Amino acid sequence: MKPLAIHEEAEAEVGEAIAYYEDQRAGLGREFREDLEDAFTRIRQGPGVHAPIDEQGTRKLRFRRFPYTIYYVELEGSIWIAAVAHQKRRPGYWTGRRL
Repeated sequence: MKPLAIHEEAEAEVGEAIAYYEDQRAGLGREFREDLEDAFTRIRQGPGVHAPIDEQGTRKLRFRRFPYTIYYVELEGSIWIAAVAHQKRRPGYWTGRRL
């Protein structure tokens, strides 16, 4: 399996989401993290399973429980995570991010 390379802004998005959910209910941030880790595992096991959504080869995977989507690009030696984006907020805001 290829390693993940996570954009620093995507890492910040994860931290913000965990903090938000933990403020909503103790332990909910941990549950978000578990859903995220499950999604990362699914991406690493089959990065080409999801159809490209643009000409750069960006693909997406939705979380199972939370309203978030991971946008990623499979590279030769790794999988680049461009964004961990809420599905209802600011669509496409992350499209200007580069490796």
